[in-house]
Amino acid sequence: MRQTLKPNTMKTLFKFLIILSITLTVKAQAQQSNAGIKGGYNLAAVSFDGDTETGQRHGFHIGFYGESFLSQSTALQVEVLYSQQGYELRDNSGTFTQKLDYINVPLLLKLYPYEHFFLEVGPQVGLAISHKEEFDSSFSLFDTSQEFEPDNFDWGVNLGAGFKTDSGVSLGVRYHLGLGSVYDEGHPKNRVWLFSLGFDF
Repeated sequence: MRQTLKPNTMKTLFKFLIILSITLTVKAQAQQSNAGIKGGYNLAAVSFDGDTETGQRHGFHIGFYGESFLSQSTALQVEVLYSQQGYELRDNSGTFTQKLDYINVPLLLKLYPYEHFFLEVGPQVGLAISHKEEFDSSFSLFDTSQEFEPDNFDWGVNLGAGFKTDSGVSLGVRYHLGLGSVYDEGHPKNRVWLFSLGFDF
């Protein structure tokens, strides 16, 4: 089963993009601003009831960012990313894969303790734009006829680090700690590692 964007979801996404545009315009008055494109590899899972983590789904992310320096060593970065997330469950007879795709909007405080090395932390909101469940025919951990309807809205916190060259090429790793429940049952929360390569325009 695949879910596409609903009208209300579309309106919410437009609101996020408007807020993003306003933020970037205001921050353009900072010492230095730049924008770019980034993408990379995802290792995604969920944590059920805060203590059991699933197997990982392999995916990717791609999108745009705007970085505005508040001082020589401090910057704010806003991003809009398409991100493939979800998880895998395995038993002796097969595999269940939950594919969840999001449009995520992180807002990050970046600290440059050294010239090219940065640390980043900040909140993220996301919209689930599609979902799909894939079962092996022999998978038996639960009833494969049941449907999974994820919450459209997700939120959490990002922690990361990386390197950025004078030419604007960046290499980073980030961990997303989801705080909103993907479903009501079991309260699964997103857990995602992102490995990114970025280029300033």
